[in-house]
Amino acid sequence: TAAALKDLHAAGGVYSVLGNHDWWFDGTRVRRALETGGIKVLENEVIRINVNDKKFWLAGLADALTRPQDVNGTLAKIPSGEPAIVLTHVPDVFPSVTNSVSLTLGGHTHGGQVNLPLVGRLVVPSQFGQRCAAGLVVEDGKRLFVTTSVDTSILPVRFRVPPEIAILTL
Repeated sequence: TAAALKDLHAAGGVYSVLGNHDWWFDGTRVRRALETGGIKVLENEVIRINVNDKKFWLAGLADALTRPQDVNGTLAKIPSGEPAIVLTHVPDVFPSVTNSVSLTLGGHTHGGQVNLPLVGRLVVPSQFGQRCAAGLVVEDGKRLFVTTSVDTSILPVRFRVPPEIAILTL
């Protein structure tokens, strides 16, 4: 719940994007709960972050499965040549993100939840399958990190895909 996240703090602020399950179960309420707890939700928005005299732009995209997502319009709000990070729920947007973006962060796949020896992940909810299931993806000079998250989707089962809270140092 959002209340469990209220103690999160970061020098530049704490930000989020919503996903398909958030919108299926009342995204407006989820957004309000997060923002009441001090977590800013970005939906096709950018914000300039300043920490220790260093700055970068954070772009948050709307959930591609449930909301109108505007990748080009959102990224156009970032001044040319400025460093940027993109938050997205569904990692499938990665090929559409420009090379000017330093890092794209995604979720949604839950790492496939089940990763069988010799077979791999049976179901990865991404048009790119195993390629964008979990971890760091580097392609065409761009970087995407997909977290397996802490929860599950549809069935409450995980096998060889541990839940994670990823801490990335930039």
